[in-house]
Amino acid sequence: MTTQSEQPTQSEQPDKPNPFRPETLPVAEKESALIVYFDGICGFCNAAVNFLMKLDTAERLVYAPLQGETAQRFLPQTDVKALNTLIVSFKGQVYRRSAAVVRILWQLGGGWRVLGTFLWLIPVPLRDLGYQLLARFRYRLFGKLDACRMPQPGERERFLP
Repeated sequence: MTTQSEQPTQSEQPDKPNPFRPETLPVAEKESALIVYFDGICGFCNAAVNFLMKLDTAERLVYAPLQGETAQRFLPQTDVKALNTLIVSFKGQVYRRSAAVVRILWQLGGGWRVLGTFLWLIPVPLRDLGYQLLARFRYRLFGKLDACRMPQPGERERFLP
């Protein structure tokens, strides 16, 4: 059940609904899992995925690299080519930048949900400014990998191609 606090505000409305029919969605989307699309060669993004996997013991999050087949198939090409935006797909809606971060925190629950709510209270332009600064310098600060992160044994079911 969705509470009112989980509804996007007017300024945080999802960019647009996913443009595909439910029968074509990955299994994770059909089960209302939150799909985290990340830059597979970004050191920071990979560290964030590792961190989220440790936190998400209920396995509510699934992951797909922006360079992968799932992103190519289900996201607009402008998102796939940019590689500088965290994207979350949840219940047929697409969230980007800081709105995606808030959705992830809310999905994790507990204290993370509280942190997400505090972040959500910050006006979107300020949140996205902070997000864009980190996105601009992430390769310099955290490095760039030669290839996308490969799932370890036991993680494969949480990664989409």
